[in-house]
Amino acid sequence: LIQDKSLPGQSSELTALFECPVCFDYVLPPILQCQAGHLVCNQCRQKLSCCPTCRGPLTPSIRNLAMEKVASTLPFPCKYSSAGCLLSLHHSEKPEHEEVCEFRPYTCPCPGATCKWHGSLEAVMPHLMHAHKSITTLQDIVFLATDISLPGAVDWVMMQSCFSQHFMLVLEKQEKFEGHQQFFAVVLLIGTRKQAENFAYRLELNGNRRRLTWEATPRSIHDGVAAAIMNSDCLVFDTSVAHLFADNGNLGINVTISMC
Repeated sequence: LIQDKSLPGQSSELTALFECPVCFDYVLPPILQCQAGHLVCNQCRQKLSCCPTCRGPLTPSIRNLAMEKVASTLPFPCKYSSAGCLLSLHHSEKPEHEEVCEFRPYTCPCPGATCKWHGSLEAVMPHLMHAHKSITTLQDIVFLATDISLPGAVDWVMMQSCFSQHFMLVLEKQEKFEGHQQFFAVVLLIGTRKQAENFAYRLELNGNRRRLTWEATPRSIHDGVAAAIMNSDCLVFDTSVAHLFADNGNLGINVTISMC
């Protein structure tokens, strides 16, 4: 974060000079200008054939080192400031913060990349109930995954509501390494990371005088299933272990959610 020594209102007047005329985000270093001196951000520049301000050519690329020096002295608001984020950051810290900002829109938490929905946290549950009606709500503590021998990548999703919160239970089967299919089971909170820290969950495979248990803090849907699987931060077991606990191709996972 930058300690702002400018007069009140002065830095906001200066940052306004860095507004991209196309997307209204900020033009940040490396800063390129058209031949007449107009600025456009690097993301928009790649999609344009001429300057959006004067219609002049954008090539050859002309670097504006003076504006880059000014940008290095200014605090820039997070791009999610309109959603409630109050942070202003050095331009080099902005992209990293915005990747994990609690105020960024939520994407659909369902596994796979087919659903492109995104919206506010309050809109996640209505979206799931409207667009993903096949997701059932868990009535007891056993999450039953049927037909676990189905070939290829498969996922099973269920919802559980308790402690006035909604939790998503995901079991995914995929080939993380070639020829080696594994199961990944994780619980997500339809909520923020801070809210998730108030809970713990336990997943347990039980049967044939064997028990396999995993305990952890639920992940926020902001973090998603993919990150949990990539880091193996979930219950992981291979197909041979799954068949030890399965009954006629169906796998029951005991789910317990508790408040910390």
